[in-house]
Amino acid sequence: MATLLEVDSLEVCYGDLQALFGVGFTLDEAQTLAVIGANGAGKSTLLRAICGLEPARGGEVRFAGRTITRDPVNKRVAAGIALVPEGRRLFASLTAEENLLAGAYRRRPGPWTLEAVYQLFPLVAKLRARPATALSGGEQQAVAIGRALMSNPRLLLLDEVSLGLAPVVVKQLYAALPQITAGGTTVLIVEQDVAQALAVADDVHCLLEGRTALQGKASEVGMDDIARAYFGVAGVAGVAGKEVARA
Repeated sequence: MATLLEVDSLEVCYGDLQALFGVGFTLDEAQTLAVIGANGAGKSTLLRAICGLEPARGGEVRFAGRTITRDPVNKRVAAGIALVPEGRRLFASLTAEENLLAGAYRRRPGPWTLEAVYQLFPLVAKLRARPATALSGGEQQAVAIGRALMSNPRLLLLDEVSLGLAPVVVKQLYAALPQITAGGTTVLIVEQDVAQALAVADDVHCLLEGRTALQGKASEVGMDDIARAYFGVAGVAGVAGKEVARA
């Protein structure tokens, strides 16, 4: 299976404050990587750096074999990277369908059309004429995911899908992910709901204070390993996961 995304020794700063310290991983096509960690771990910063919203101070980001570290956002979108930001960020003055169509502005060739999104999220089809501000949180999240898919991305970045949503709504949204990856789309999901993330992910990467604390196959990494990495408790490497010792 071909590698789609390579993050190598990535460093990101906000002024004098460093948010990421030498983070690195690879993600193969049509696979799902879950990036987990507590608030302030650097998860959203990582996504923003991959899609070009935050500049890298050091390291490299490679996409489909090409270095994109200095590429602007629009060039990364054209290459096939789409972000569903934390908080959805829908256009408040537009309807649900108009928000979806906005995602097709820099559309690449591919299977994701309005009809395909409506099949993925039938509820959105019923609400297509409703203003974005009149949608529930779960409905807005479905529209935000659909809007990103309308660009026909090769890589879909999902930032905190479950944030502020009822468990039953989260379950419905996550149920759509296998259909997305089945079509060949690669998914990188940032999530604080560890159990939910592990249920859909092929691999897991845990960040702690901007550094890699644990990485491995989601099906093999134990919850004890994750707990140690998540909360920064020193420990030896787990049986399946690779725990990175902190200085």
